Amino acid sequence: MVNSTLCPSDNSQAVEQDSFWSANGVNWDAHRIGWVIAGACAAATVILTIINVTQHCLHYTNRAEQRQILRVLYMPAVYAVISFFSYRYFRSYTYYDLIECAYESVTLSAFLLLLIEFVAATAAGHNVDNAIARKDKHKMPIPFCCWRYRPTKAYFMYTLKWSVLQYVIVRPVLSIVGIICQHYGVLCESGPWSFKTANAYIEVIDAASITIALYGLIIFYSLTKDELKGRRPLSKFLSIKLIVMLTFYQSLVFDALEGRVIHATQYWTETNIADGLNALAVCIEMVFFSAFMMWAYSPSEYKIPGQPKTSIGRPLLDSINYSDFAVEIAGSVKFFVDYFTGKPYAHGPRVKEAGADGKVRARPGFGEAFGVEGYERPASAS
Repeated sequence: MVNSTLCPSDNSQAVEQDSFWSANGVNWDAHRIGWVIAGACAAATVILTIINVTQHCLHYTNRAEQRQILRVLYMPAVYAVISFFSYRYFRSYTYYDLIECAYESVTLSAFLLLLIEFVAATAAGHNVDNAIARKDKHKMPIPFCCWRYRPTKAYFMYTLKWSVLQYVIVRPVLSIVGIICQHYGVLCESGPWSFKTANAYIEVIDAASITIALYGLIIFYSLTKDELKGRRPLSKFLSIKLIVMLTFYQSLVFDALEGRVIHATQYWTETNIADGLNALAVCIEMVFFSAFMMWAYSPSEYKIPGQPKTSIGRPLLDSINYSDFAVEIAGSVKFFVDYFTGKPYAHGPRVKEAGADGKVRARPGFGEAFGVEGYERPASAS
């Protein structure tokens, strides 16, 4: 049985406004006005996103970079559309919110792979190793600034990659668990925060996972910021991070207003109203973020004079094909298995040696670690 103290009902039993229209036409109450605003803003966000995405697809001249850019560009539209439905069907808000959060992990992972491509483009032979060959010890960002690291250590770059990509596994799993818990009435999202509820454990794990992912991105940026000049990396990062931060903190604000400024009505609980206001705010904000992304991720730099336009189909299929995520994750897992089982190539600094094809290359380097370069392990390491 659900503890009624820890898990108060998110919804009143009375149901109303199942339809925008009533027998007497439209009753322009606050809820229906919000309905129109949320829908209009969601539509505007989708239109702006389609314009930007279409331009990238028509000028799909750098598949490695633009594949990740398209995934990032979807973020405002995904948030706006889901927020509109969570406002429209406010009694199922939690389900929509959990789905919305899952796409955040895809965006952060895509952004990491995009930065990797930017850095690789600055080096000879599109080899990231050449870009960081002169890098020496670096301080870790706050709050671990008393520690230093060497980018040349083989395991370090695999660890950095995994720090971000783990979120694309953890967050969807948490969303699935949350949906199941909500269905059985044990999530208790609107109740007091307590480790007697499933929501508390989900929030703690999610907070730890996203903190690690963001910290990994910060380390990567601080290491390669010179190579990223001219690519607007900060603007690109802020267009993602501000969405994450704004939606998170405004949700906390609306939750804090429950019972103080926000009070229940005949048909809606305090939680219903707080969730609805949050969803409405997200719909409005995504219009501005989609416009900002048109500048931060401008397709103009990929337009080549005289280059014929490409078809839209292939870029769209590339953007929803997440096999590259799977390859990167599997490669990292294999490296750590080799590391903990004592394989020689997984320990110590990267060193030059001749491979099976007779070519001299570094043992797993920065580029190989991030999938920018192909890597064939030497026979001695197999």
